[in-house]
Amino acid sequence: MIRPMRFRLPCLALAVVSLSGLAVAQSPSGTPILASTAVMSGRDLTWDMAFLPNGTMFFTEKCRGLSVRLPSGTVNALLGMKDSKGYPDTAADLFCSGQAGMSGVAIDPNFDTNRFIYVFSSSSLTKPEANRVLRLTVNAELTRVSNRTDIITDIAYKPAASNHPFGDPGAHNGGRLRFGPADGFLYVTTGDTHNGAVPQHPTRMGGKVLRVDRDGKAAPGNNAPQGFDSRIFTYGHRNPQGICFRPGNNQPYTAENGPWHTDEVTALVAGGNSGWDPRPNVGGRGDCPDGYCGYMPNQMGAVEPKERSAYMPMTDTKLYPNAMRPAWTNDGLSQGMSSCVFLNGPQWKDWNGRMVVSFMGIGIHGTPVGNRLDVLSITPDGSSATRTTVSLPMPAGRFRSVVQGPDGNLYVATDQGDIYRLQPK
Repeated sequence: MIRPMRFRLPCLALAVVSLSGLAVAQSPSGTPILASTAVMSGRDLTWDMAFLPNGTMFFTEKCRGLSVRLPSGTVNALLGMKDSKGYPDTAADLFCSGQAGMSGVAIDPNFDTNRFIYVFSSSSLTKPEANRVLRLTVNAELTRVSNRTDIITDIAYKPAASNHPFGDPGAHNGGRLRFGPADGFLYVTTGDTHNGAVPQHPTRMGGKVLRVDRDGKAAPGNNAPQGFDSRIFTYGHRNPQGICFRPGNNQPYTAENGPWHTDEVTALVAGGNSGWDPRPNVGGRGDCPDGYCGYMPNQMGAVEPKERSAYMPMTDTKLYPNAMRPAWTNDGLSQGMSSCVFLNGPQWKDWNGRMVVSFMGIGIHGTPVGNRLDVLSITPDGSSATRTTVSLPMPAGRFRSVVQGPDGNLYVATDQGDIYRLQPK
């Protein structure tokens, strides 16, 4: 039995404030003043972070591998990917291609006794390739990992270029790992891999949120529909790269990037359908390039329609009237929403208990680029959210991960290989 994680967050009221820089000025509403510190720089595509209570930070670099930063600032490389240099161990099957590579990292709630950590990575052990969740044992000195066990081996992967006009091999993997603070189970987000059949498919592990134990077996209470793989917690997703848990009731939320429109934040319900269905010839639509309608109606790069209603919806409530409704849709824009976390602590003032979501700043066909963080105020029932925008100079990075450290500060990783600490004064 997995014990719940040790830290519980209080239930607090939530409103959206946008951070478009790494320092925020005081506002009359009680917005905190933030100071920023570069914790690390000069790394390569830093993708995710996970902390021990003493501040030890495990982190992944998408095309290099897994490392750990000690409280002293020393960085120990642990497990490298294929052709990585400077690691005590490498895995020839782990590779980087397009959006794929090593992404999410999570620490077992019982790390003190079992020394387990988990990473999400693309692997060539099977053909076609697949995404996997690896369980590793860390030694007492935090210098090596061993006992690799692949607890999930069948997560969808886009293996090769196709006739579809968008996306390289390795597109849309999801890849975030987080342990539920109340139930102690591992939540795994997976992407649709530009495959129209995957998100609504009952047994293909793409476009899903999985909920499993430390051995990769289905957690009780997933409530997957009849005929579905029992590891599935929710399905019908596009590319959820963020999952986080609301203080108080520990409700899981996803942060998910959309197809030229409608990045979404959604409260998850066990067995729920998120309503993404890019298959051709369903719901009255016709055929689509390479069998994927995820960029309807202008798949071939035509000018975007003036009416947003012309798009294939991210959450299709006509096809799926009982689909989980999003709390927030990024004002109808797609800007690469990538991660989320709920802040906790009075030092965060008005942001205490609110959700932070990060953006990579993707902009296509005139969509404004948004390298930023947003602070969301979500209604208690998770049905809607509001935000107040703070206009600041844009940072130079693409935000990939946001995590609150054990010191109460917010840590932000970027594709440029930087990790910042944002500290409220």
